[in-house]
Amino acid sequence: MHDILQSLQVILEQRKREGEPDSSYVASLHHQGLNKILEKVGEEATEAILAAKDLDNGGNREDLVGEVADLWFHSMVMLSHLDVGLDEIGDCLADRFGLSGLDEKAARKQP
Repeated sequence: MHDILQSLQVILEQRKREGEPDSSYVASLHHQGLNKILEKVGEEATEAILAAKDLDNGGNREDLVGEVADLWFHSMVMLSHLDVGLDEIGDCLADRFGLSGLDEKAARKQP
């Protein structure tokens, strides 16, 4: 999984730098700006939520998997646009390992 995400990050950065908006979906998102990218992240998050609810009610597992893949993809485009690398996200998650979710959340509220 890590290799796939790293490979995708490389491609996203390449399309951000070198892609033409009329021939690359990723380049077109970057060209349209952060608000358009955030709109897509929100849209995909909503679709993932709906697919999860559908699956809980007997829906299709593949629909949820596809929607979460779309959400991750667009989230990675957002991170690329803001020059945030996957390693930063990985480091943040690693720092939280072994920490209670409640303790971690409480720690974020402290100045």
